[in-house]
Amino acid sequence: MVVKSNVRGRDLGGFVSDVRRAVSDTVKIPAGYFTTYGGQFENQARATRRLGVIVPLVLLLIAALLYASFGNLRHALLVMLNVPFALVGGIGALWLRGLNLNLSASVGFIALFGVAVLNGVVLLSYINQLRVAGRAVGDAVREGAEVRFRPVLMTALVASVGFIPMAVSTSAGAEVQRPLATVVIGGLVSSTLLTLLVLPTVYAWLEERHLLRATSVSTVPEIDAARAAAEATP
Repeated sequence: MVVKSNVRGRDLGGFVSDVRRAVSDTVKIPAGYFTTYGGQFENQARATRRLGVIVPLVLLLIAALLYASFGNLRHALLVMLNVPFALVGGIGALWLRGLNLNLSASVGFIALFGVAVLNGVVLLSYINQLRVAGRAVGDAVREGAEVRFRPVLMTALVASVGFIPMAVSTSAGAEVQRPLATVVIGGLVSSTLLTLLVLPTVYAWLEERHLLRATSVSTVPEIDAARAAAEATP
């Protein structure tokens, strides 16, 4: 026997969980019979399991490429801060529009992570170039944020404006397009703002601590040598 239903106004996974609970509580299945839940839910569950493997691998690959680009783990992890920045905006946009976190929204997060990390690389690379040229940390951070403001903003605008037709779509397939586009647009808004404000601040704080630690470590042998020379003097 096949029982079919269409789900509207809520997420598919939550609906199936409620159905399973209701069937378990109220239906007594005779021996030799069993129930399965298929259709779109089965496809979503299968794709979700795959995403559970793909997303961590994508994040690890991005981190490895960032480490190869910057040459140190500190800056690679700093750029990876854009991932939670993007998550905040994506989830907030879904909540504001009353949409559920489904498979298409999860795919949207993968695309969003790439653009968000790209903006971080654009900003941090230029700041590092200014540091190599001899600029102080504070000056490099301020100038880097000012100069890279337009490139970062243009990258975010091109990606987000291109998804607006999908976000407002009401035609066939809109239930797949809207969550994906909403995640990308909302995530780019939050990640762009936080990239231009929070990322330079955290960079300056980390670099000052790193310079302070390096200075203290380099001065310790000199102090020990001076103390030993003073003690050896009659």
